[in-house]
Amino acid sequence: MLSEPSTTEIPLRFRGAERSAMSYSYFSRVSNINAFLLFVCLSLCVPLTSSASSSDTLQSKYDVFVSFRGADVREGFLSHLIEALSLNQIDFFVDYNIPKGYQISDALLRAIEVSSIYLIIFSENYASSSWCLLELVKMVECSEKYGHMLLPVFYKVDPSDVRHQRGSYGEAFVAHETEYNLTTVQTWRFYL
Repeated sequence: MLSEPSTTEIPLRFRGAERSAMSYSYFSRVSNINAFLLFVCLSLCVPLTSSASSSDTLQSKYDVFVSFRGADVREGFLSHLIEALSLNQIDFFVDYNIPKGYQISDALLRAIEVSSIYLIIFSENYASSSWCLLELVKMVECSEKYGHMLLPVFYKVDPSDVRHQRGSYGEAFVAHETEYNLTTVQTWRFYL
């Protein structure tokens, strides 16, 4: 059962497909997720328009693939989201069991390919994870190829900081430039 929302509100902004009438919302700290869940459910019911050819389509296994930076959202927002998705019988993929620092697996990349909607929870430290950025690239590529829906959620971050790679996002890319080749970092910047 979902907890009652607290009185403290945190701005949570998200952008969906062009058909979405909902472009900005506030969810409570304890996550009154019903409005968001309704949006996801409606998105699943509306056929996605795509320029992908019929030979480029995949059979979806998951309705939603959730991409997140664990330390930022695991104990709060994510746990409430997962509870709501489960209660409403929405098939989703969340990877809990990958230890920090491990390589992104083929199974995870396949889970991205066979998901209909990509829920990307941009949080303060999302861009500091090379794994999250690799997921992001794969999700955008699949969205373009198969017509899957990208649904970014801005959790405790300003969307313009993400878009323009300022603040923690800018700092993360400076750090990545010392660890990864320039082409990889430029690809991540482009897809973000």
